[in-house]
Amino acid sequence: MSLKLPILDMPTWYSAAIFLSTADPSPTSASSLRSCRRLQRSPISWSVAHTTLHYKQVQIMGKASRDKRDIYYRKAKEEGWRARSAFKLLQIDEEFNIFEGVKHVVDLCAAPGSWSQVLSRKLYLPAKLSSDSKDDDLPLIVAIDLQPMAPIEGVIQVQGDITNARTAEVVIRHFDGCKADLVVCDGAPDVTGLHDMDEFVQSQLILAGLTIVTHILKNGGKFIAKIFRGKDTSLLYCQLKLFFTEVTLAKPKSSRNSSIEAFAVCENYSPPEGFNEKDLHRLLEKVGTPSGADDLDCSSGWLEGPNKIYIPFLACGDLSGYDSDRSYPLTKAADGSYKSLDPVQPPIDPPYKRALQMKKASNNYN
Repeated sequence: MSLKLPILDMPTWYSAAIFLSTADPSPTSASSLRSCRRLQRSPISWSVAHTTLHYKQVQIMGKASRDKRDIYYRKAKEEGWRARSAFKLLQIDEEFNIFEGVKHVVDLCAAPGSWSQVLSRKLYLPAKLSSDSKDDDLPLIVAIDLQPMAPIEGVIQVQGDITNARTAEVVIRHFDGCKADLVVCDGAPDVTGLHDMDEFVQSQLILAGLTIVTHILKNGGKFIAKIFRGKDTSLLYCQLKLFFTEVTLAKPKSSRNSSIEAFAVCENYSPPEGFNEKDLHRLLEKVGTPSGADDLDCSSGWLEGPNKIYIPFLACGDLSGYDSDRSYPLTKAADGSYKSLDPVQPPIDPPYKRALQMKKASNNYN
């Protein structure tokens, strides 16, 4: 779609220039006014300059608006977290104390790395700074993702598929033959807005994560995974209960109430006696079809009525703390201005990078 720029005559240009200079008496505005004076005899050039300036102002206003509407997004940038999701893991730990006694931990679907940052700050860095610490006793953190991410101190990065057995072998090699005490997963698919579809795809991602968990998690270990709540949540809960004695759905304070996301906190890994990792999917399907009929889809329909399952659900985090659905005033400087911070670490090789390059090339061509 082509944008038709207005041709401003001299009086209109003069009014616009005066408005810009009086609305914001900053050096940038003064510089823009001087540029306007140079462009007064070229109305087409002025319209392009005015549109560019307006676009930049809209960008600044957009950043400030998000900082005001999303307090955790703003706090994440201020405290050096790569994403606001770091607060979710911190609040889960406040309630469940998941980091206690942890020496080996795996972060699945780790990019851009906010949960890996939490693991580094809560486990690796305190141990490293301890006076009696030894290199052999430092916690080991392995982050796995298909996408690369910027380095984090104390975190070993593995670029691989969490459903591949070779990835599990790589993790165990990094742990010198030991298994993990804790596995966390904040992965999620690109949402469509169709809740049933999003819930199904997310549950399949969790079960894919469970594939590697059964290979790398030691008995008694913990597994934390994002879920989307919906009509089949009870089925997913029963499937996780096959492997963990305690499963609780948690909703951190930093997770918006309007979001269907929650987190499955699975404790005390105890696989069925004689369990073989190759039988995982057959065992999971059996939960959804207890009659054993081959012509039935795996579903949670039988978990209603007299078989209804009541799932433990817990809100965690300081309930008197920041409300993720509330807007908070911006902290402004003495002159009344507000500067929005840039993200701590933008993606280094996002999947949409090629699309951005094509769009940029198209704009340059036009």
